[in-house]
Amino acid sequence: MNRIEKLFDRKPAGILNIFITAGYPKLDSLEDILPALERAGADLVEIGMPYSDPLADGTTIQESSQIALRNGMTLELLFAQLRVIRPQIELPLVLMGYYNQVMQFGEDRFLDQCVQAGIDGLILPDLPMEEYEEQLAQKCQERGIGVSFLITPQTSEGRIRKADALSRGFLYMVADASITGASSGISDGQIAYFERIQNLHLETPRLIGFGISDAAAFQTASQYSRGAIIGSAFIRALADKPHVATATEQFVQQILQTENSLS
Repeated sequence: MNRIEKLFDRKPAGILNIFITAGYPKLDSLEDILPALERAGADLVEIGMPYSDPLADGTTIQESSQIALRNGMTLELLFAQLRVIRPQIELPLVLMGYYNQVMQFGEDRFLDQCVQAGIDGLILPDLPMEEYEEQLAQKCQERGIGVSFLITPQTSEGRIRKADALSRGFLYMVADASITGASSGISDGQIAYFERIQNLHLETPRLIGFGISDAAAFQTASQYSRGAIIGSAFIRALADKPHVATATEQFVQQILQTENSLS
């Protein structure tokens, strides 16, 4: 088992997955943010690969990507940073981005760099499942890298079961048919969707993302899945903060509703 699978094996509920854009707010901020996330009690981290033409990201994450690109973040630099940071932390790490980035970098080269940097999983929202089966599945499996596919309220049951079968680590359950950060709170309609997916009795653990922004939403989502993913709210919490490690710890403490200082 890789680190993601070990996490889900040992922790039955309340898994907190935090998304951060690489190179935001400063080029070297990951060096402070990742250890702070581990200290504060986050369970899993998605690292966004900055991209100029995002498809699923809302305004907040788009802006963080633009800042990161202006700061000079590249995939080469990200992998170099992660090779330095990885020995300091045990957190499972997932790279999230777009398939075009992988193709431009070179699929085998990209996956080899993931192994060297200690990456446990990938999320590529625009990667068709059929393309994954034909081009990447064996390569990822050989390297022990899990790929998480996304399902939405509009995904058919057949496609949901296919995503369930192909995902390794966790299934990314999109809470709303929207871009990231576009909603706050959880509606009755979303609860009905969560219950519908719950009743399918899927094999792969599920994490709920998109629109999860505070402790209440995290707790509600966690009642219908193994945990939840928070991205845009965390990005906003880091904006203009002089000490990103402190801001990181405070944000996670607020989500988990812990009171003690971890600094």
